[in-house]
Amino acid sequence: MSDAESVDDYMSEALDARRPLLKALRALCLAELTGFEEAMRYGMPTYSRLGVAEIAWASQKQYLSLYVLRTDVLGAHLAQLGDLDLGKGCVRYRSPEQVDLAVVASMLEATAASRGPVC
Repeated sequence: MSDAESVDDYMSEALDARRPLLKALRALCLAELTGFEEAMRYGMPTYSRLGVAEIAWASQKQYLSLYVLRTDVLGAHLAQLGDLDLGKGCVRYRSPEQVDLAVVASMLEATAASRGPVC
């Protein structure tokens, strides 16, 4: 968990090898999640609508985590996520090469359109 006070600070703390992916991920979030607030919550960048976190991501020691907290959205994308390590509302990528930004963009777009339950 990061102690960064802003997403910019969080990005500057990230490993050099992951920084390009994190920049791309952030750019997608800002582009697709219109009307969401970007903030540091729970030690990671989060994107909230009406005070409810719906998307978050974290660069952790062993993997990159993407939290897709609308259960209908994650469920609709399971086939596209293949054999990735999944948890309740979480996709874990062991390497930047595993991240398919087109699938991430689809999940973000679906999140913006969804009013399904948040886990």
